Amino acid sequence: MVCALGIEGSANKIGVGIIRDGEVLANVRRTYVTPPGEGFLPKETAAHHKDVIHQLIKQALKESKLLPNDLDVICYTKGPGMAPPLLIGAIVARTLSLLWEKPLLGVNHCIGHIEMGRLITGALNPIVLYVSGGNTQVIAYSNKRYRIFGETIDIAVGNCLDRFARIIKLSNDPSPGYNIEQLAKSGQNYIKLPYVVKGMDVSFSGILSHIEDLADPSKRRNKRKKGVITAEESEYTKEDLCYSLQETIFAMLVEITERAMAHCESNEVLIVGGVGCNERLQEMMRIMCEERGGKLFAIDERYCIDNGLMIAHAGAEMFHSGTRMPFEESSVTQRYRTDEVLVTWRDD
Repeated sequence: MVCALGIEGSANKIGVGIIRDGEVLANVRRTYVTPPGEGFLPKETAAHHKDVIHQLIKQALKESKLLPNDLDVICYTKGPGMAPPLLIGAIVARTLSLLWEKPLLGVNHCIGHIEMGRLITGALNPIVLYVSGGNTQVIAYSNKRYRIFGETIDIAVGNCLDRFARIIKLSNDPSPGYNIEQLAKSGQNYIKLPYVVKGMDVSFSGILSHIEDLADPSKRRNKRKKGVITAEESEYTKEDLCYSLQETIFAMLVEITERAMAHCESNEVLIVGGVGCNERLQEMMRIMCEERGGKLFAIDERYCIDNGLMIAHAGAEMFHSGTRMPFEESSVTQRYRTDEVLVTWRDD
C-alpha cells in the first residue's frame, strides 16, 4: 500500500491530491482566471500558485484526515509546462520532502493524465487521445512505453480554443473552452473551415488564423470585397463560429484516433486532458467507437482537468514499482515527452 501526495501546477491550475492504494482521499484545486480577452502569463500564474498552494496542502491533509507521517512519497509535476508555475510546485514539493523526511518523485504531466484516466474508468489498454491546452497526442502503450502515434505539428487543440475565445472576448471563467462549448450548442450554421490532417498528425494554426479573420468585422469586410469569402460567410454569429470550430477540429481528432485503433487492433478509446471534458467531443468519439464495435472511456472535470490527484496516483504507481529519484535530480523541464518515460508499473 502506497500513500502519495501530488502537486500539479504546470499551467493556470494549481492542485493538490492525496491517494492511498487507489483510493481518492483528497483532490483540491484553484484556477488562475484572467479578464476576458487575456491569456495567463507565466510570472503572474506562478504568483497565483505561490499565494494559494500552502492553503491547498492544508486543505488536502484535512480532507484526507491524514498526518504527514502517514504519507509514503511526495510527488510533483516535473514537466511539460510553463517553467515559473512548474517551479512553484517543485520548490514546495522539495521543501515538504525535506521537512517531512519523505522520498520525492517528479512525474510526467501527460503520464499523470493517462494513469488517472485508467484508474477512474477501468480501461485496460486503450488508445489514448490526450487533448489539453498544451498537448494534443494520440497514444498507445507498447513495450514499457506510451508510444505517440500522432500529434499536433504546431499548437495544441486547447490552445486553439483558448486563443479563439480571447479573439471573441469570451470569459475565462470557468474556462475559455467550456464557454465555447456552451455557445456552440446554439450554433445553427456550419461554416466550412480548413481541415488539416497530415497522416497521423494534425495542425490547428491555419484553422485559427482563418476563423480569426472571419470573426473580425473589418477583416471580413475586406475579404468580402476581394471575393475571398462569400456573402453567406459574411453573415453568422459567435455561436455559429464556435459550433463550426468544434465540429471541424473534433472531426480531425476522431479521424486520427480511429486510424490508431485500426492499426493497434484496439476496441477501447480513453480521452484525457482538459479538452476531454467537452461533451461534443465525447459524443463524436462515442459514435465512432460504437460503429467499430468499440467503447469510449471518458472522465469528468474532477479528473480530466489538471489536478494534483493524477500526479499523486502516477507517482504512487512509480514508487510502488521501485522507481526512485535522487533529490539532486528534482528539477523541472518545459519539454518532457510522454514517450520518454519508462513505464515500470505495467507488465501487460
